[in-house]
Amino acid sequence: MHNDLERQRKNITTAMDYAVPEESRAEAEDLLDIYRDDSIGLTLLLEFYSYLPEAREDWIREIRLVKRHQGIFLLAAHTQHNHYLYLVSSEGIEFQGNLKDGFLVQELIDFFEYESVKAFMEACTPFENLAIYEPLQNDAEICPACHAENGENHELGCPVEICPWCGGQLVHCDCRFEKLGLDALTTEAELTQFEVLLEERGRIPYSPEQRPAFADEGPGVFLD
Repeated sequence: MHNDLERQRKNITTAMDYAVPEESRAEAEDLLDIYRDDSIGLTLLLEFYSYLPEAREDWIREIRLVKRHQGIFLLAAHTQHNHYLYLVSSEGIEFQGNLKDGFLVQELIDFFEYESVKAFMEACTPFENLAIYEPLQNDAEICPACHAENGENHELGCPVEICPWCGGQLVHCDCRFEKLGLDALTTEAELTQFEVLLEERGRIPYSPEQRPAFADEGPGVFLD
């Protein structure tokens, strides 16, 4: 994980050479330093500096959190004149356009539980009322591995999720084998069957008390 973050930082620094005006370089690097250990923030910065939305020199002053749900973040990158929207998760990033255009696809309106595009725009106005996006390692309300919010279920395979049968780490205990009568999970069908049993038992959602001391290892499916 550390090597991945270091690689992202180097790539961002290289992209800045072509994107950031010389007189603004120090401030742009200050923001990079804030998110130096945050995979979500680094993913956004790399996307912006690699593919400048307006195809001209620019730099991000700050990143604000529009909404988050089930480990997916809707973030706004604030530049001198614009607020660019990005959908970011551990799986990747998608550019969603300029906030001033007042458009968000219906699928995301529904996913983030806005009543309408108008309600979405009202929630973003004034822009300064949106919270600054904090690095995940500073936010106990977010699972450091799968990015589930406090009270949400973990992504299946998250190393932080607690087993509802034995109270241990779900990815390391033997309950999944015992409940299925198997020595290993080797197919998607077996994994789906275990997920059904897990839902019937009652999954334990993320809470700050579960937060481990180790760094973000990311979710992983536990097929053996």
